Amino acid sequence: MSNWRLPEYFSDVLPREAAVIEHLRRACLDAAQRYGYALVMPPLLEFVDSLLSGTGQDLDLQTFKLVDQISGRALGLRADMTPQAARIDAHLLNQDGVTRVCYCGSAVRTHPEGVHASREILQFGAELYGHAGLEADLEVQQLSLDCLRLAGVEQAALDLADNRIVRGALAGLLLGPQDMEAILDALASKDAGELRLLTRGCAPAQRAAILALPELYGDAQVLQEARRILPQHALILQALDDLAALARHHQQRGARVQIDLADMRGYRYHSGVIFSVYAQGYANAVARGGRYDEVGASFGRPRAATGFSMDLREVARFSAAPQTRAVIVAEWSTAPGLSEAVADLRLRGETVVQLPLAQAREAGAFRRQLVQRAGAWQVEDCG
Repeated sequence: MSNWRLPEYFSDVLPREAAVIEHLRRACLDAAQRYGYALVMPPLLEFVDSLLSGTGQDLDLQTFKLVDQISGRALGLRADMTPQAARIDAHLLNQDGVTRVCYCGSAVRTHPEGVHASREILQFGAELYGHAGLEADLEVQQLSLDCLRLAGVEQAALDLADNRIVRGALAGLLLGPQDMEAILDALASKDAGELRLLTRGCAPAQRAAILALPELYGDAQVLQEARRILPQHALILQALDDLAALARHHQQRGARVQIDLADMRGYRYHSGVIFSVYAQGYANAVARGGRYDEVGASFGRPRAATGFSMDLREVARFSAAPQTRAVIVAEWSTAPGLSEAVADLRLRGETVVQLPLAQAREAGAFRRQLVQRAGAWQVEDCG
């Protein structure tokens, strides 16, 4: 095997794409700052016990693990920065009231997620702690849509769901762990035939509610159908009220909203409203998020929490190249005042490329040049 080959689902980012990604990274961090989110930078490696606290099996399977040569303990290469942000909120910031943090960094996964996905992502995200009200969910959803607009995703579709609905539908079900896992898997894959087999011993009303969940997908009218079909369980009723309020808000702002009441993503991790954002004509979700109040408890500080994240390497494919001023070409020489003129231009935000004299004169790719006229250095258009 050639020594320049990379592992499967890893790739280099070349200059043109890297410029787009970096421009988008700065724009998203600036957008988060305007909402009041403070930047944090967690480490790439952590002890596995901390890194996977409260996250469930899915993230465990996606995490590369190795042994720390200093402590002898198992380390994890982060697959998701959200648990790290929760740890920072619980143990390092430890503030009362509402806390907002954002982050952007590489995360690595054992398997790619989605069609044409990479195993290394550049994860940008924002997390809001300390407020259980619907206002927090609305804020992180709106911030995610704002960031996607910065990336060029204008006609985004917002998919809403709530794990409390599935929990309410399954409440009181007397099944063993394996049978319960099988029902959850069947719901996740919307396998109606398998669900009918697995629920044949359930009470008729509860079975009807479980079998109805995979069909409760569509626009906001689905919520009315759900009120008619699903049990009058407190968890379900509150979740339906919250989803209706979120849908109204986003529709009033022109967003396309879809409801999927059998969305099982992060069932063991999320605790309430969850959402995914899709771009027109693109299969993978471009942003995901939701409420995960239980994660803080694993760090010894139960705390309301909601947030979202996106892979900027993936989202950047919707972005146009950033507009930049034409590069200035200058010769490499010891001519008096040249180095000072170049330094001054760079301090003013200009890009100045210096080349050997012969190449500088033949550099047809450049539209501006630094030349000396009457003893002074000035920028001119290339002739």
